[in-house]
Amino acid sequence: MSNATASPTPRAARLAGSSPAVTREGVVVCEHCVVADTPPKRMRGLLGRDGMEAGEGLLIRPTNAIHMWFMRFAIDAIFLDGDGRVLRIAADLRPWKMAMTRGAKSVLELTAGTCALRGITVGDEIVVADARA
Repeated sequence: MSNATASPTPRAARLAGSSPAVTREGVVVCEHCVVADTPPKRMRGLLGRDGMEAGEGLLIRPTNAIHMWFMRFAIDAIFLDGDGRVLRIAADLRPWKMAMTRGAKSVLELTAGTCALRGITVGDEIVVADARA
């Protein structure tokens, strides 16, 4: 007898509770943003993954710095102030690098190249619904 309820795929489980991140002007930054706002979730971040799919994002808060130790792929990191305003974009941040920005309260991690592709610039204001990781 087969099980009528299939277990979720790893991607579906990873994106559970995700919501879109958009600029105040309505530009979609990522379709599936997950919030990491507890110490274990912030420490885990993207570690152990082989990559991110287009449209995925991880908002880490609170933090003003990230590291790429033991990572296997590059990302775009958007440093945001407390109002969601973009303070800095660390584009194509490679494994084994670090980045920080004074005054940042959170970092939105995206697939490398997303900021250029979607026209995200310093000064934009990004809104993420209160999704849970």
